[in-house]
Amino acid sequence: MTSHVKKTLVTTAAIAGALAATTLFNTTTVKADTTSSAPVTTTTSATKDTAIASAQAKVNSASAAVVSAQAAYGSASTAASDAAAKTAAASASAAATSAATSSAVANAQAAADSAATAKSTADANLAKAQSTAAATSRAKSMTSAAVVSAQSAVASASAKASDADSAVASAEAGQTVTANLMKSDDPTKASAAQQYFATKTAIVKLLPSGQVQITIPLTSGLEYLKEVSYNGVDATFTKTGDHSANITFTADPATSYTLAMTMDITSVMPFMPIMHETALLDVDTTIFNGLLAAKSAADAALTSAQAALSTAKTYAATVAQVASSAASAATAAATVASDAAVVATSAATNLTSAQAANSTAQAALTSAQAAQSAADATLATAKANLDSANAALTSAQAELKSAQNIVVVTPASSAASSASSATSSATSSAASAATATSNVAPSASTTTVTSAVVATPVTTKKATSSTPASSTTAKTLPQTGNENQSALVALGLAILTLGIYPMMKRKHA
Repeated sequence: MTSHVKKTLVTTAAIAGALAATTLFNTTTVKADTTSSAPVTTTTSATKDTAIASAQAKVNSASAAVVSAQAAYGSASTAASDAAAKTAAASASAAATSAATSSAVANAQAAADSAATAKSTADANLAKAQSTAAATSRAKSMTSAAVVSAQSAVASASAKASDADSAVASAEAGQTVTANLMKSDDPTKASAAQQYFATKTAIVKLLPSGQVQITIPLTSGLEYLKEVSYNGVDATFTKTGDHSANITFTADPATSYTLAMTMDITSVMPFMPIMHETALLDVDTTIFNGLLAAKSAADAALTSAQAALSTAKTYAATVAQVASSAASAATAAATVASDAAVVATSAATNLTSAQAANSTAQAALTSAQAAQSAADATLATAKANLDSANAALTSAQAELKSAQNIVVVTPASSAASSASSATSSATSSAASAATATSNVAPSASTTTVTSAVVATPVTTKKATSSTPASSTTAKTLPQTGNENQSALVALGLAILTLGIYPMMKRKHA
């Protein structure tokens, strides 16, 4: 036999016994000498039986309602208790999670802030490095262009210097130019010595000092031309034959030179004296003027261009190194910025996860609290329903008590019949109550309801008659049917005992 069936039988027996005992106790003989505070009404036996039966039905119905309400209240109380436990667990979990996630959120927030700062710094450094790299790249391009320009300038200066060197070299090698010996006092007439310079030319060479070396070829008359000088400096005779020689002297560039000559022709003409003559050498040596200056200027320009080129190359190399370093720095800064971005993203993700964990715990707590509120509301409703059912039961019991207090004055046979009818009604009511209890006992097996349906035996008083006999003590009503009443009392007590004993046994078990 299952525990629910046992509980149902126990509860049914207890209620049935209680109802039987209540009914039997309430049908005890009314003694004439007892007093009662309840109002007393006299009526016929049938009317009283009808009132008692109606009241008893109401009591039975109210008892069943109380049982049902107690079952609902018990279920709601259990649900509320479970919800409270879940809320407590959720609260503890939320508190623990909050304690853990609060630190995690704080740490994640700090990490995210630090990562964001590092990323911002890295981005700023990257921008600066990229700007420097761009500037140095432009400078590198400019210095490269400057090197190219300097190289071009060197090439041009080198070409000019080469031309100047060639011109100077040609001048230094000597050039043959037209030369005539003219009379110093009449430059339009040839000098007497002109006959010895048949080529009428001169070889002019540019000297490093800037002066010119003039050589006039003496084709004949070497034996007659004894001396030639310029500005008191004797010219140099270099024999080229028995009668020829090259006469050379040094002078500044000019268009003509006055030469002092000594001629001795006495060997052929003894009667002629030694002649000292001045002759004007008409020769233009200014053709070399500026060659050395030009060469010097070209050489200086070449040197300057070469120096500029060297400087441009050195600066370009430096700028190129700086540009390379700037480019490397920009690449490194880009790597740092990229790494910082990854760290910042990871830190933000961790922060979001920590916040989500905290939110989840709080949401679980909120849900549990909502469930508890709903369970509490259901419990409150069940409590209100139970209170209403108890109030209805109390009202029905009062109505039953009032019906039982009705005094019936009938012949003895009628009284016996009335008692038998009351006994039958009580037995039927007890059976109905037991049946109602058995229907709800499985769902409210832990709720005791026998106390709600056991009415306290009421001691009734006989109503005072308005006849003259009312001042005397009334006689005891006829006791027809005492044997049936005693049997019913015994049966009720037995049933009550059978209901109470298992309950006591369960209590002590």
